[in-house]
Amino acid sequence: MATFTARMAPLLVLGLALCLSGTWAVDKGNFKTCEQSAFCKRQRALKPGESPYRALLETMELTNTRLTLQLINDNNKVRLLLELYRLQGNITRVKINELKPLKPRYEVPDVLIREPTTEPLSVLSQDENGVVLSLGVESQRVIISARPFRLDIMEGSDVLMSLNSRGLLAFEHLRMRKDTFSYKVTSTVASVWDNIKRVFSSQADPEAEKKEEADPANQAETTKEEEEKVEDGMWEETFKSHTDSKPNGPSAVSLDFSLPGVEHVYGIPEHADTLRLKTTDNGDPYRLYNLDVFQYELYNPMALYGSVPVMVAHSVQRTTGIFWLNAAETWVDISSNTAGKTVFGKMLDYVQGSSETPQTDVRWISESGIIDVFIMLGPTPKDVFSQYASLTGTQSFPPLASLGYHQCRWNYNDQEDVKSVDAGFDEHDIPYDFIWLDIEHTDGKRYFTWDPHKFATPKEMLQGLMEKKRKMVAIVDPHIKVDSNYKIHNEIRSRGFYVKNKDGGDYEGWCWPGSASYPDFTRADVRAWWASMFAYDQYEGTMENLYTWNDMNEPSVFNGPEVTMHKDAMHGAWEHRDIHNLYGLYVQMATAEGLIQRSGGVERPFVLTRAVFAGSQRLGAVWTGDNAAEWGHLKISIPMCLSMGLVGMSFCGADIGGFFKSPSTELLVRWYQAGAYQPFYRAHAHLDTPRREPWLFGPENTALIREAVRQRYTLLPYWYQLFYRAHVTGEPVMRPLWVEYPQDLATFALEDEYLIGRDLLVHPVVEEGARGVTAYLPGKDEVWFDVHTFQKHNGAQNLYIPVTMSSIPVFQRGGSIIPRKLRVRRSSTCMEHDPYTLYVALNLQRTADGELYIDDGHTFNYEKKEFIYRKLTFANKVLSSVNLAPDAKFTTDSWIERIIVLGASKPSKVTLKTADGQEKQLEFDFDASMSVLTVRKPGMNAGADWTVTFQ
Repeated sequence: MATFTARMAPLLVLGLALCLSGTWAVDKGNFKTCEQSAFCKRQRALKPGESPYRALLETMELTNTRLTLQLINDNNKVRLLLELYRLQGNITRVKINELKPLKPRYEVPDVLIREPTTEPLSVLSQDENGVVLSLGVESQRVIISARPFRLDIMEGSDVLMSLNSRGLLAFEHLRMRKDTFSYKVTSTVASVWDNIKRVFSSQADPEAEKKEEADPANQAETTKEEEEKVEDGMWEETFKSHTDSKPNGPSAVSLDFSLPGVEHVYGIPEHADTLRLKTTDNGDPYRLYNLDVFQYELYNPMALYGSVPVMVAHSVQRTTGIFWLNAAETWVDISSNTAGKTVFGKMLDYVQGSSETPQTDVRWISESGIIDVFIMLGPTPKDVFSQYASLTGTQSFPPLASLGYHQCRWNYNDQEDVKSVDAGFDEHDIPYDFIWLDIEHTDGKRYFTWDPHKFATPKEMLQGLMEKKRKMVAIVDPHIKVDSNYKIHNEIRSRGFYVKNKDGGDYEGWCWPGSASYPDFTRADVRAWWASMFAYDQYEGTMENLYTWNDMNEPSVFNGPEVTMHKDAMHGAWEHRDIHNLYGLYVQMATAEGLIQRSGGVERPFVLTRAVFAGSQRLGAVWTGDNAAEWGHLKISIPMCLSMGLVGMSFCGADIGGFFKSPSTELLVRWYQAGAYQPFYRAHAHLDTPRREPWLFGPENTALIREAVRQRYTLLPYWYQLFYRAHVTGEPVMRPLWVEYPQDLATFALEDEYLIGRDLLVHPVVEEGARGVTAYLPGKDEVWFDVHTFQKHNGAQNLYIPVTMSSIPVFQRGGSIIPRKLRVRRSSTCMEHDPYTLYVALNLQRTADGELYIDDGHTFNYEKKEFIYRKLTFANKVLSSVNLAPDAKFTTDSWIERIIVLGASKPSKVTLKTADGQEKQLEFDFDASMSVLTVRKPGMNAGADWTVTFQ
């Protein structure tokens, strides 16, 4: 959903300072640069190599679970507390907070799935210069240097990562403001209160007052030296017409990390940028601050809708990760000693034996909170995925239907329109699973309601879809119309559930309904109430085949600073600045819980969100927001979703065709083709664009789109099995090539092709008028089969592929087995009991294998071991199916209808042997020109043990 168009101008013109352009292009002036963000500007001005911090080794305490150590800032004598933990799974956690803050600083809750399990640390050596600790894994150790403070993580003689090696640790301590009369009064009152406390405490301990005054850790007020350095924006900041009152003053934290041997870093979504993150020395850092950005600009480090503060570093030797657990506005600076060097320059270094080791330096800067960082030490990409999943959870296991095709528009006009579009899919033989309703389906933008004229009988509409085994998604946004005739608003207000403004009243801003307030989803009781609103007797007109879309949950506030909530708004004791990037996660959390509760805990939810944070993967799907019908936006959807997958969020997609503007027919077809091979597959369009249902562009283009969608449906068994694995392991479904080929330098910066799982390589056509694409096929020992022609190609080569408008270049890895369902019906549910075809792609140098996962497709019963999970193997001319979960119980009516073996030789006979010992000869065809063997109608149950022998 777009933030604001010219259509809304008459409604919002009254007194609004913000008016976004109706020209469908981002107005970058509405969003801050680092130079305009006081804390970023302040922190970025610090010079490397001038760290004021040293470690007070005499304060070190080591227990079985943690090490604590005080740091002191020699400029202001303020002390910090460093906590170091060795966590299970080769993770190191570092926390830094004020030793005795003036008031508590925010620590992010609800993101970690549990308190991480610790493992013992031990001291290996110690002197006046530092301490060496064992991490207990393959000679891994931590070296803490005292002056200046520095922390190095080593393995053998190799430095894996260094903290504060550039001396850019900065921790702005909380203090009382002393440069205005009002704050002096506040300070005086505080001092009086402190004296009262001292009187009482001194009665218990006559020495207490002397001790407290003598302790430098309590010197939290501004020193004389610091008073003279008060800068603009420390205690109040104005951007455009908005003033941020900053009652707690400067509170930013930052820390630098050095990564020796690393030239490639990835992650920290969401940005419309390259997969490999760029250096930021000559421009703005990457910004993590959830914002509603109107038709975002490409190849820009500007903040977008989501913020996942996780970076993955990869080299030929190792993969590591940094998880910066902070929900405030954050900027990430990246520099490299090899940035700007040409390939020739790097080759010259190599030939001349340059001693300079490549290194990437990363600096994280957050406006408030504490430093709480998890260092994931790999060493492989999949180890890092597992480590991050152990902290924040895995991708939720979606209902099978949600992996099908979704048809959306802002907005389908009424029930008749929905019925007509639904019938159009049947008429043109195009499968789909979900049709979506945007904000116009409500009664005056009042969520949890239906327009009484256009959607007068929603249950009748939903029942009609259910009879076709189809479903619907309706939008529920977190801005609530301020209207005394609206029961949702009245209840939230009466319960005191809204976010408050700095003066204690309910926070109000402008959004789609006009004046709106925002539930405080950081509160567990508010989330529980919100969840209860999805009950069938509360959300009238809903049924079990209605699911939910949370949009605008950054939160979007049209007349707010940077189109979002004021930072000095209050969530209980905490400012919005502390929790901002968490808000969207909490909205989705409450919504997903509501869908689960309404089914009595039986049904898996499907909730799409726009704003995300670390942990959002546990809750549903994400899309890349308000893109445009431009070739560049199609192209950027690949690295954007790859970046999401690297930080746990596999269920990602982009609006097919582009949300803004009108795609050319060629662009629309190419987008349908590319989207068919991305995890979340939804077409969506702006209200003011012409209709673009798949059959509106002539029979030839309808056929091309139909074929793309049908290819998606044939692969649903593979997609579903991959999402099950993602749910269990944390591995991304859609992944960069380097994840599977971690030592192949040629893969490290590739972003125009990718892998689905490990076995399908996709190179979508994303250039206008393309007559060919060049795909890199990785792996010198690999072979790859074109899934359309079955032609075989060797790995470790750049392959030029001529393309026509019907081409979707996809290759199956030799040594893999992929199940498909070739009988495509009107929806995935209609295909539930249909048979499977197994595609066996051979590599004569290794065994071929694959998996088949089956369950009921929609409930949580898989958690009770109600599923089929089988290993498929082809070795020594025998194809077999073996149970991977002998304790699981589930049955299926599906059977194996066909086996297609690529790269085969002609057998003399093919024999099936079932678990009960019965044998039978199977019919087969062999295409000698393509070396393709097709075994027809073997007929065994998909959940049974069996072997097929090729003699």
